[in-house]
Amino acid sequence: MTQKTLIKNATIVNENEIFVSDILIEGQFISKIEKDITDSDAKIVDAQGLILMPGAIDDQVHFREPGLTHKGEIYTEAKAAVAGGVTTYMEMPNTVPQAVTILELEKKYARAKECSLANYSFFMGGTNLNLEETLNVDYTKVCGLKIFMGSSTGDMLVDNEKTLEGFFEKSNALIATHCEYDPMIKENQTRIIAEYGEDIPAYFHPIIRNEEACYRSSSFAVELAKKYNTRLHVLHISSAKELSLFSNKIPLKQKRITAEACIHHLWFNDEDYKAKGNFIKWNPSIKTEYDRAQIFEAVLDGRIDVIATDHAPHTMEEKSQSYLKAPSGGPLVQHSILAMLEFYKQKKISLEMIVNKMSHNVADIFNIDKRGYIREGYFADLVLVNLNKPNTVTKESLLYKCGWSPFEGHTFASSIEKTFVSGHLVYDNGTFDETKKGERLTFIK
Repeated sequence: MTQKTLIKNATIVNENEIFVSDILIEGQFISKIEKDITDSDAKIVDAQGLILMPGAIDDQVHFREPGLTHKGEIYTEAKAAVAGGVTTYMEMPNTVPQAVTILELEKKYARAKECSLANYSFFMGGTNLNLEETLNVDYTKVCGLKIFMGSSTGDMLVDNEKTLEGFFEKSNALIATHCEYDPMIKENQTRIIAEYGEDIPAYFHPIIRNEEACYRSSSFAVELAKKYNTRLHVLHISSAKELSLFSNKIPLKQKRITAEACIHHLWFNDEDYKAKGNFIKWNPSIKTEYDRAQIFEAVLDGRIDVIATDHAPHTMEEKSQSYLKAPSGGPLVQHSILAMLEFYKQKKISLEMIVNKMSHNVADIFNIDKRGYIREGYFADLVLVNLNKPNTVTKESLLYKCGWSPFEGHTFASSIEKTFVSGHLVYDNGTFDETKKGERLTFIK
């Protein structure tokens, strides 16, 4: 017999509307959305006073498996994700070994099938040498092709311009890019070290990895995408200067070039390096308050289409090294929705806009099949939120394997109450039901 769950009296945020309704889940799917549903066979969830949203779809995470599991694992980080209302993630290829062959890519899918509590997809990685291999991927089952047009953790830099042209000309995949111009970064770092020595503080990070390095690379990616009509998605925009590259003049579904902002670039600015140091060291760097405010404005006006995390855990020991030795990246996936709801509480963004940027738009950009919306016939990937239940981030509350967060000590105004993944109540007020795992995403091409 198909398991049924009836969510009663929820305040639903979906497709630019807020309304009170019931939702009936049958098996993995939403079967009915209307007021006053009755079903004697269904388990009742009373959602009176709670917000019901589609689960967030994070299009950029690093869960570190295989090969870097001292930092994080698919199991631990996906568990943190569902506790944060993130029902679906897309994971990056800079693992060990790198996911730059179909064989290694499929090993990651096999591992996620065994242990991931959230739905999943994994990017194929591009290198200077594997163009032909990437052309043989079935992109109805793989979210896209990741190209590092700037070096970051994992040394997957694609800096051969002829190879880049080949990817943009020949690939039938969505190409997601990390854009920073490496020669400029190296020149900046050499100059700073010559002037100040090697023991430099973290606030030099946005000077070394500056807006010019970002713009030079992202503008080149956009130029290539326009030349070949490639489907381009530029990840983690970090500077105001780059915003001129993106448009809000056409509907999202007609865009060939889209952009993402990450939680840390919306929350922190370069003043925060003084207190948090390497613990907010990301690539690309967190920059000025002007950059932060302009990125937020671009989220609101539609130049930036998606909000994600770039969740990238490292151990405390690794991040506690000197600036030049400490790796870039940090854990965020457990608190991304709560961070955006904080901005809602501050009247900086609407609930409808949060859902658009964290669920609907991601589903549309990647053409994900039957996810990202609260619709009859769609998978029941849902999160129930209490907007009036404060949640303090403590070391004990963290589910990341790395055991730390840049939000430690912060009290969010809201809490995640329940998370459903493909109809299964996987997270319920701190308790997990791990009897069912998430699903591999499929894509409409």
